[in-house]
Amino acid sequence: MPAIVVGGSVAGLATALALSGAGYEVRVLERSAAPPEGPVEQAVRDWHRPTVPQAVHSHSLTSIGVRTLRRRAPRLFDALLAAGAELLDLIEALPPLVEDRAREVGDDDLVALACRRTVLELLLYRFVRDLPQVRLEHGTVVRGLALDSAGERVRGVHTADGEVLPASVVIDATGRRAASRDWLASAGVPVAEDLVGPSALTGYSRQYRLRGSGRPGPLNRGNAAAGVWDHYAAALHPADNRTFAVAVMVPTGDRATARLREPGAFVAAARATPGIGAWLAPGVSDPLTPVNVITCPPNTLRGTVTTRQRPVAGLFAVGDAACVTNPLYGRGLSLALDHAFRLADLLTDAVPDLALGQAAGRLAEQCYAPWYAFAASEDAQRAAQWQAATGVGRAPAQPQPQPQPQHGNGPSPARVRAASLTDGLVWRSVVRVVMGLSTPAAAFGDEKFRARVEQAPPIDPALLPAAPDRDAFLHLIAAAEGA
Repeated sequence: MPAIVVGGSVAGLATALALSGAGYEVRVLERSAAPPEGPVEQAVRDWHRPTVPQAVHSHSLTSIGVRTLRRRAPRLFDALLAAGAELLDLIEALPPLVEDRAREVGDDDLVALACRRTVLELLLYRFVRDLPQVRLEHGTVVRGLALDSAGERVRGVHTADGEVLPASVVIDATGRRAASRDWLASAGVPVAEDLVGPSALTGYSRQYRLRGSGRPGPLNRGNAAAGVWDHYAAALHPADNRTFAVAVMVPTGDRATARLREPGAFVAAARATPGIGAWLAPGVSDPLTPVNVITCPPNTLRGTVTTRQRPVAGLFAVGDAACVTNPLYGRGLSLALDHAFRLADLLTDAVPDLALGQAAGRLAEQCYAPWYAFAASEDAQRAAQWQAATGVGRAPAQPQPQPQPQHGNGPSPARVRAASLTDGLVWRSVVRVVMGLSTPAAAFGDEKFRARVEQAPPIDPALLPAAPDRDAFLHLIAAAEGA
């Protein structure tokens, strides 16, 4: 059966890979040029991605993404490891105050893959390119859908060159553009409203390479050295071949921190952040990129992928075209991989009719809705805290419709964080949520989890790593040299 995937980045390539294994002949249409040939490191350095600006920023493949690759694309997973990606055992980050440190059932699932997005995407591209069932076409722009006379079934796509390319299945993998919304509207199909929750976050990030082979400091998150404080956040993610990325995140519109785009100010702020300074000490690492800036997009669950949308038979969306969550949480790549293969399972030997479209809507809600709700709720709380501490902007209203509280009527997020520092069960439950293995409702609604949180002793604040306060942070930025 012929399928067209519009968009040849990670979500589109993963969907092409999954569909090829489900018996489809797949045509991937990508508007940008093909990535460079040659050795991986050189190709990554020469690959300019104006249509994917987020590619240069920090990325991480969480446990759900690792599990998907291990089960669904083991040869690709092995190729990533051979190319220098590192499998991280998150149990190494078990907090020091947890007394019982024996490994438990399920701990082997708590892993992450340290790998630059560009390396992962390049190897995925080369892997898919070699599949006999997949045809990659670059420089092709899709303008709309070709539908049947009733406007209810996909027949293919219209390109900017005036061609009609036939297909029984069309996948929107156009990223945050979510082009299928415009395609549907142009065809006169009503488009369901998106759910949107502001992220209110601007990130500054830079990639580095270690001079030595060891880690200069521990990873308190297992896959990162990170923290969120009352006026900013920061994270260091190790990647492949001794590279790592540092991101410093501040409220959007915070003019006082705009100098973070300058290398000197960025380094000063990062070095003063707990867990990161040792990695940027003189002689320890060298920068690979300039400081890159990203205004994080709002959390968005596209109405077109949910059961609220009247299906057009044969049209589906994956990745950011289906749901965007704040990059702060590092779930985007992993959710896209998981959804791509689960969608391919649904489409295997199936007739692309309206019933299948409804089933795809239920699947998309299962894959994305818990994480949209979690991110939107967490961002609303964080933005309110940051606004109170900085006076920048205003706290965003809760997204409409408001997500269900992620902790229900149980313990507060602050109590959960405190309990996770001393209780291994609480810590594992939190990590399983962070890594996408458990939904917030399943983990935080568990009665045993709630009881352990309530029983946990309070934590002495002096034991927690302290970041510079707002005044000290701004002074560091203002006093930093320009280079």
